[in-house]
Amino acid sequence: MMKPKILKNDFDYESALEYIEILMEKHESKEINEEIELFTSLITNYEDEHFPVDLPDPIDAILFVMDQKGLMRKDLITIIGSQSKVSEVLNRKRPLSLSMMRNLHTELNIPAEILLQNKEKNMVPKKQFLYKNYPVAEMFKLGYFPSYNKIPQVKDYFEEIMSKLFSPFADRIPKPIYCKQSNRKSEPNMNALLVWQAHILQHTSFDKIDDFSVDSLDDSFIEELLSFSMLSNGPLLVKDYLQSVGIYFITEKHLPKTYLDGAVFKAPDDKPIVVLSLRNDRIDNFWFTLIHELGHVIKHLYRGPDNQAFFDDTYSSSKECISMVEQEANDFAMEHLIPSTKVKISELSDSSFWLPSKIVATAKEIRRSPALLAGRIRYETGDFSLFTEMLGAKGVKFLF
Repeated sequence: MMKPKILKNDFDYESALEYIEILMEKHESKEINEEIELFTSLITNYEDEHFPVDLPDPIDAILFVMDQKGLMRKDLITIIGSQSKVSEVLNRKRPLSLSMMRNLHTELNIPAEILLQNKEKNMVPKKQFLYKNYPVAEMFKLGYFPSYNKIPQVKDYFEEIMSKLFSPFADRIPKPIYCKQSNRKSEPNMNALLVWQAHILQHTSFDKIDDFSVDSLDDSFIEELLSFSMLSNGPLLVKDYLQSVGIYFITEKHLPKTYLDGAVFKAPDDKPIVVLSLRNDRIDNFWFTLIHELGHVIKHLYRGPDNQAFFDDTYSSSKECISMVEQEANDFAMEHLIPSTKVKISELSDSSFWLPSKIVATAKEIRRSPALLAGRIRYETGDFSLFTEMLGAKGVKFLF
């Protein structure tokens, strides 16, 4: 009598086979049948682990079903696509897309595990990404699909491409927090915002930088950072300065209908990423957006869910912002850009108090670009026709 045990080698396996033969020759009984069932299970487990059977080839499976059902190639057009796609697939010149697999599984009952070549999958994944929900043309233009030469190719394999693009999120799609300005005519495309973030995470090389500590972002650090605004190449100094305290700095063009100036979220190593889109090519907007995002890093990024992401439209004539955290970031930026201890708010709201020469002199005293002071006066007075020539228009993008 052989005692049941996990089969660890070929000797155990052969012994179990011989023992089952002995059992099957005995007079049938409940006990014998249960013992046969037990050893059969042990043998099956050993065979699955050591003698795996390869899944049939998907194209062979399609051809087999076509033969069994008497189907012609033209009968697959509604399932696979055009006649040329059917020909390319059956001739193994075009891989099956998830959409094709879904149709083949539904219409021809070909097992999903064969189509996916994965024994663990008995269903083709449901469609997650709809082509119409994303600005594909602009994404293609900006290099979101480096392995594809034409947009029709992207459309054919859109689900696979987007699944790979979103892979940095794993199963945790970020929780976006967006500042909704009251003067915006349409809602932002949240799908575009997330794919923009995914692209940054997918295509950015996160080289090792210094360790990050929120405590390092004290007033003296922000003051030194803002002193760079006095220099014509000041924005170029930001990256190294932020990396010295463990913050990644990236510039990435926005996508249509995102109304995006800046964002902040966590990198794979849990360090903060500050991203500016340079949508509005002005010195004052660059520095306001940068300090606004650092306000999020200091006050919010590490005090909420790990997957939260802040997206900001900072270029607005509105003083209203629905989210309290956005208002806190606004207040943080305004106070550090033009400290109330150095310039009185009552003076900022009185346009008659200011001439260009006084703006330049005051900015020099507080170690800021005149563009920052001019932008703050426009904001406080509500008169956005003032000092336009002092805002540093077209003074940022050319640097990058």
